[in-house]
Amino acid sequence: MGGCLFLCVLLLLGSLQVVSGESSLLKCGLGFAKCKDGSECIPYSHVCDGENDCKDGSDEDNCESGCNEGQFQCAHGKKCIEKNQVCDGVPQCQDRSDELHCLKQSEDCIHRCDKDRCLPAAFFCDGERDCLDGSDEANCASEEQEEEVTSSPTTSAPAVSKPIKCSLGSKPCKDNTECVLYNHVCDGEADCRDGSDEEGCLSSCEADQFQCAHGKKCIEQSQVCDGVFQCQDRSDELDCTKPIEGCTHQCSDNSRCIPNSFLCDGERDCWDGSDEANCADQECSPAEFKCTSGQCVSATMRCDGHPDCWDRSDEESCTKPPVCSTKHRCPQSKECLVQEWICDGDQDCKDGTDEKDCPVVPLNCGEFQWSCKSRTKCIPAAWRCDGMKDCDDDSDEIECGVAICHQFQCGSQECLDPALVCNGITNCADGSDEGGSCQIKCAETDNKRCSQTCYSTPQGPRCRCTAGFRLLEDGLTCADIDECEDQTSAVCSQLCINSPGSYQCDCHPGFIMEADGQRCKITGEPFLLASVQTDLYLYGLRSASLDVLSSTAKKAILSLDYDWREQKVFWVSLDTESIRWSSLDQKSTGTLIKGVRADSVAVDWLGRNLYWIDGVNSQIVAIRLATAPVRSLDYSIILDEDLDQPRCLALLPQKGLMFWTEIGNAAKIERAGMDGSDRKAVVNSSLGWPGGVTVDTISGRIYWTDERLKAIGSTTLDGDDIWILQMKETTNPFSVAVFNDVLYWSDAKKRVVQAAQKISGKNRQILLKRPSQPFAVKIIHPMLQMSTENPCNMVDCSHLCVLAPGPSAVCKCPSGLLLAEDGMTCSSLRNSAFLLLLSPSTVTQIYLQSRHTAAKLKGWPEHLALQIPSINEATIMDYSLREHLLFLTDDGTTSLSSFKLRDSDLVSQGQLLKLLGDTITAMALDWVTLNVYWSSNKQPRLQVTSVTGAYTAVLIKEGINRVESIALHPPSGRVCYTNVDLQGAGTMATVECANMDGAERRVVWKDAVQPTSLVFSGDGDTIYWADTSLGTIGSVPIDGSGYRELRAGDDLATVALSDDTLLWMTVSDKARLWYREDQQPKKLWFEVGTQVVALKAFSQSSQTGSNQCTEDNGSCQHLCLATPTGRTCKCAHDHVLMNDTHCSPEQHCPAGSRPCLDQASCQPVEKFCNGHVDCSDHSDENCVSLKQWPDSKVSAPNQPPSFLPSSPSPLPPLLGVSGPSTTLNDSSQLMNLQAQECSKKQCNGNGRCVEIKGVPACVCSVGYSGNSCQDHRSKTMQGPIVYGAAGVCGLVVITVIAVLVKRKRAANLRRGGAAVKETSMTDLENKVEAPPSKQTTPADADKSEEAVSSVE
Repeated sequence: MGGCLFLCVLLLLGSLQVVSGESSLLKCGLGFAKCKDGSECIPYSHVCDGENDCKDGSDEDNCESGCNEGQFQCAHGKKCIEKNQVCDGVPQCQDRSDELHCLKQSEDCIHRCDKDRCLPAAFFCDGERDCLDGSDEANCASEEQEEEVTSSPTTSAPAVSKPIKCSLGSKPCKDNTECVLYNHVCDGEADCRDGSDEEGCLSSCEADQFQCAHGKKCIEQSQVCDGVFQCQDRSDELDCTKPIEGCTHQCSDNSRCIPNSFLCDGERDCWDGSDEANCADQECSPAEFKCTSGQCVSATMRCDGHPDCWDRSDEESCTKPPVCSTKHRCPQSKECLVQEWICDGDQDCKDGTDEKDCPVVPLNCGEFQWSCKSRTKCIPAAWRCDGMKDCDDDSDEIECGVAICHQFQCGSQECLDPALVCNGITNCADGSDEGGSCQIKCAETDNKRCSQTCYSTPQGPRCRCTAGFRLLEDGLTCADIDECEDQTSAVCSQLCINSPGSYQCDCHPGFIMEADGQRCKITGEPFLLASVQTDLYLYGLRSASLDVLSSTAKKAILSLDYDWREQKVFWVSLDTESIRWSSLDQKSTGTLIKGVRADSVAVDWLGRNLYWIDGVNSQIVAIRLATAPVRSLDYSIILDEDLDQPRCLALLPQKGLMFWTEIGNAAKIERAGMDGSDRKAVVNSSLGWPGGVTVDTISGRIYWTDERLKAIGSTTLDGDDIWILQMKETTNPFSVAVFNDVLYWSDAKKRVVQAAQKISGKNRQILLKRPSQPFAVKIIHPMLQMSTENPCNMVDCSHLCVLAPGPSAVCKCPSGLLLAEDGMTCSSLRNSAFLLLLSPSTVTQIYLQSRHTAAKLKGWPEHLALQIPSINEATIMDYSLREHLLFLTDDGTTSLSSFKLRDSDLVSQGQLLKLLGDTITAMALDWVTLNVYWSSNKQPRLQVTSVTGAYTAVLIKEGINRVESIALHPPSGRVCYTNVDLQGAGTMATVECANMDGAERRVVWKDAVQPTSLVFSGDGDTIYWADTSLGTIGSVPIDGSGYRELRAGDDLATVALSDDTLLWMTVSDKARLWYREDQQPKKLWFEVGTQVVALKAFSQSSQTGSNQCTEDNGSCQHLCLATPTGRTCKCAHDHVLMNDTHCSPEQHCPAGSRPCLDQASCQPVEKFCNGHVDCSDHSDENCVSLKQWPDSKVSAPNQPPSFLPSSPSPLPPLLGVSGPSTTLNDSSQLMNLQAQECSKKQCNGNGRCVEIKGVPACVCSVGYSGNSCQDHRSKTMQGPIVYGAAGVCGLVVITVIAVLVKRKRAANLRRGGAAVKETSMTDLENKVEAPPSKQTTPADADKSEEAVSSVE
């Protein structure tokens, strides 16, 4: 501050003017000079500084024009400063020229030279010229020479100079005037003044030496491209590739250095071929046969009738013709042939007879193909106008339109280098590059307005861009061309790094750049692993070696994967329900897990688990990889929701993702985390029948086979940029694998495994061609399972740890266990409350305690998904905890069915009700008696049906418009239901309650709009419901007092209650489950994209208690209905009570007829369940399928439901006692009453007579019904049974995909109890590959040899 103040004072004094009259003179202060006109003062430092400071310019007059020696002249030429002030960091020149071109001052700088350099002491006299003027090496030996001269005696003879003394590492020049370093001798550059250091140099080098470009120096070959310059002209390090890891062989042309694994691998990696020179013959193991070509193949393939050596030497010198398993063989060379190899374009017979006299096949190109103009060939659509001629007539490269040109576009469409335009030589076909305004040259203004350069054209001067840039639409600006943007051009096979005007290719770790600078090659040989029928083949992709692994399969192996760490191949075949393994060293086999059916297996080599698809149960499951066999109960279900028919599975453990193909109702390819989270459809278009799927980790894409489109598809991991490759060679692709730049696929029909370039499909070659069928293919290389950190090592899961997106780790539990709140421990599910969520074809069970482990989930929590056999439009459900019975209504079949829950599987117990032209609108189960309360569109009443469907009674019908929900509380004997009035402008509804026998009916809430999903509180005193129109959850005691409501939202769909926890679901873009407990704020539990139509909660307390119907059905013959004070016995609607418990038929209808449920009319017996509606309420078509229930001691015939209205099965009517009583419990007795006599008289000889509760009854034989077995139904029932069986079996298509579908359908039939034999995968596989017997006709032989193919 003080310094600044002092400077200001000086300036003020210097400029102070003392005026005393007109003649007074200006006086300047110390350090200031007065201008010539006396008008002002300026500092002396501004005098002669090259800049006028005085108004008259006098401060720049008479300045020195030259400087003394030892001084530096400023650039403006008017000031000299001392040289030691140059480059001292302080500008003394006004134009700062004394500090321009200065290097950073170093601490040991002692000598300046070349204007901009300052050298340290160590650079002085070191034998190397560092200054251009040589001043750092001048006068270095003068002192020593002077001493020697002065000490010599003076004589008259001439003085003889002694040789110059040089320091270690240098030698004197010939004239002894200076020394030169030895490494500068013969380096192609003269360092001595007389040039003697470059004399006598070798002009040729030894064979193992390299000659520098200047021709005067030889170095060792090992010093070339070693990163150190030995030649002065640096020629030893020119054109060298970047040194790579593992470099052991330097190519002779010095182009690159390659690792040892590249030597003698059958691929030329050096341009000069030195890596494949002088290779010793490959040694084969004792279990292999050495081909004449040097190739090694399994000894079992010697003389087997099929050439496996390239030179066919394995089939030469055979003592006898091979035994062919096929029916064809070459006529002269005797090789075995299959039909598909004849005229396939590939010569299999040594004599070539398999490709002679081939018929011309009509050309039929696919959707993603293009037909050559000659109509002789179909090529992939992507090959059209790709710059390569693929058609025989070259038509694929004709009429390709205007190509994108970033240079000069000729009028004839050629693209020309601008340097060839207006050069006086015609280069365009139409001459458009010459003439016109070519004489007009680019002016300075043209060059300025162009962002790069300008050139002359026939149209006048134009802007041009250098290579790697393109001209924008403004015609002036050049922008970079991103060569890496277009993946289809494949400028780089792996990584592409764009830069302005250029790009650079790079490789992933473990790969080495090829000599072309674009493609990458893996170190070490990759192998192709393929299942060929029951064998496991290992094919070397470089050596072409062919080995067979040990296998215990008896039927075809359809899927496989491998674990590099344990050196095991895991596989599944058609003959056993297990997942087995074979070791890669061909020494051992074993079983991982038994008792499971797997369609596709995939190894999680990072998380150490094995995944598989269970196509029968539509599940993706996982189990821990173990060295010892594991139990089938130890696996965990990863995904089971909305899986129709999953086909093939692929994992990407590096990202925690899995992909699978779906061939069900909607073909698609889906993706999810390996824990089942974040599920999404990746591809749902451009699909026919997707089969095999694989992940290309290098390009970040998935590939799949499509047997219907006869193509191979590809897309990014997110489903973008879909490619479809449809070639003549992809007509039957089964499995697919990708590695580096190559695509591999199997064709089970043509019995080949092929390979081609993965982007274009070109450079196709056949790798394996065997008489047996190839199925699964994988590529084996350690790089594909490169060890990385396993997230599961950081989590202590009690059972199974799986990977999630990221990857991260998630704990999973086997079925029957639930994840505890710590997220790691699996605990027992005993006495745990759970939810059931109903979807159109699935029931999902979720235990309530799992809500504490996670919140706001974007997917399902821990759950069990149960596929419902033969149902696709389920709408209403209820469940019996005691009997493990699930009751469902299905709008698709207008029926009410029941299913038994057994071992995480639903097994059909048959249909209780089958309506016609009617739909059930509400249903609830009395879990004490298993009676079902229900209502329908055409029967808008509250009515009850026994569990067998034999008895139905109407409880309440007056004043009911439409019932949409029913709730029961058997311990208190109460029922509540909604009464909805759909008439008028708006919907009005009431909530009504009554005793379970229909008595004491009352309205408990009258101001509802759209109430649904009624549910009782645990004590039965309060009823809850969801009003979907108001978006509220209402509750009211059953006496109608104290109404309460909770605002839930506009998208409210359903509500459930479990003890003190209220749960509800909202449905908009997602189905979201909310809950509220102990009056706490509501919480979101999870959200899913699945359609959910119903929600119910169950626990031991929700079905605890009893009533007077608990024991012996309350002694009631037909229906026992609980009441708050006891019970009421109720008869079927066409019966009346004879006493308090027993019923007898009502006689108000004429003989041979029965009343409708609404009692409005009587109809003949034959009109009931005849497939035609006769009663006004449709009740004559309320039909039931007789089923053997667990508590029934009566053996009743099973009769299938009517599938087709046009040809119905006359099922026993729901009305009356037309069949045996099936509501009897274990204490019921069926006693024989003189069976022979009673059966003749009372049962008309068409059944047997029994006594039930002391009352005689008939158990009718098959084909008869009625109280006395008087109705004959045999003629009408045979048709539907046969027709139904044929409909279930369908047409068996010989295809592996159809096998998988069939196996699932067969499993559903078994669950559904249908008496149709399953067509198993094993059966179908036998039909495909069974060898013809001696009695087989030629036509049959053709059929037996027909390969697996796709469904047309």
